[in-house]
Amino acid sequence: MTKFIPVLFVACGFSTAVVAQENSPYSRYGLGDLAPNHNIASRAMGGIAAGLLDIKSSLEGFGSINFVNPATLGTLPLTIFDIGGEVDIRNLKSTNPVKKFSSTNTIFSYLQLGFPLTTEKMRKKKIYWGMSLGLKPVTKVNYKIEKFGRLNNIDSLNTLYEGSGGTNEAFIGTGIKIKNLSIGINAGYMFGNKDYSTRLNFINDTVTYYKSNSANQTTFGGILVTGGFQYEIPLNKDKDQLFPRLRIGAYGNLQQSLKAKRDDIRETFEYDANNASFRVDSVYENKNVKGTIQYPASVGAGFTYQDQHWILGADFERTNWNKYRYYDQADQVQSNWTLRVGGQYYPAKINTPVKKYFNYVKYRAGFYYGPDYIKTNNSRPEYAITLGTGMPLTSLQRVSYYTTEYVVLNTALEIGNRGDKNANLKETTVRFSIGVSMNASWFIKRKYN
Repeated sequence: MTKFIPVLFVACGFSTAVVAQENSPYSRYGLGDLAPNHNIASRAMGGIAAGLLDIKSSLEGFGSINFVNPATLGTLPLTIFDIGGEVDIRNLKSTNPVKKFSSTNTIFSYLQLGFPLTTEKMRKKKIYWGMSLGLKPVTKVNYKIEKFGRLNNIDSLNTLYEGSGGTNEAFIGTGIKIKNLSIGINAGYMFGNKDYSTRLNFINDTVTYYKSNSANQTTFGGILVTGGFQYEIPLNKDKDQLFPRLRIGAYGNLQQSLKAKRDDIRETFEYDANNASFRVDSVYENKNVKGTIQYPASVGAGFTYQDQHWILGADFERTNWNKYRYYDQADQVQSNWTLRVGGQYYPAKINTPVKKYFNYVKYRAGFYYGPDYIKTNNSRPEYAITLGTGMPLTSLQRVSYYTTEYVVLNTALEIGNRGDKNANLKETTVRFSIGVSMNASWFIKRKYN
């Protein structure tokens, strides 16, 4: 397992590098734009997660690790190494003034490793135990907005608003299943930075004004604990039959204080021949100002119905963003909720020939809807439809439950909007996510050599 630790640090640096490509004016508020908090299999189903458990059956293979609800970790039959990334295309349309902006971004999604810890004695008592660790982005901050205007009775003014940064989480979780009840907990360290600046430049042919820069540079970090549970209800008279089953689940975290340090800078500056800025004089500077950032509580609940071919489910989640505080100051954010609905169809039967490859592909679809957590003058909904697949990459003839590696390629396509016809700034996103889940029997003790 230690050989994966350097990979986590590499991914951490990689995530910081790619996040800087994104450009969204909404990332100015709160902690920034929220990154998708689901594995790619779940994203393709609208983001359902509370009652989702992708069980291995026949040649089906186990899916990605559900890191939203850690209760599912107790059911890991094999070691899973799961990594994902995404490409999103954003289009911003402004009605006043009438303009359109586009950007394409490549973003790291998550990296995680999960493995079973169940002993033979535990298995005989129908007790199962598993653990995972990983890294994922939580929010992203990156915007650059230029505004031209005029101050009454003074002069024309060019204002440049810039922001960068984001939040990541390194986490470790564990879950245990006792008969039909599963419970789990994730402990993560959230860390990040948010750097904001406002540059003012008066435009005049005869009078020379100093250009000014007002900047706030903040770093922060803290522990975030998430818990969850799932309960299985067999719907078959023969309780030893795996399907059909109903699963209900819930997950959530309490409000958390993140420790922060901030540098406040007020300065005059100029541009050199390469258009890079340099300081002329420091007007005011106050470094290492200690404070806190209040990260809000969140809760979600839902269910799934599963048989040999179908998974159908729905989630409802709510986050109290109205409790968010940055150095005891409120921001332009509001509490929000999201409804998620989705499902999966798996055509294969027990006697399906392995040469019929597309019968062993999982087909997924879903949608989500809810108000955005950014607060504007008009209510601004956020919604999307989702599609995706889970495609086996391993030869189906070689798959066995405990001894053979099994690799799955998960894909998800999300087409969504932030805002409606009443919003001055409407954002359309087309996000394509792709990930690889590798199942292996690394920690399974062999009975025969």
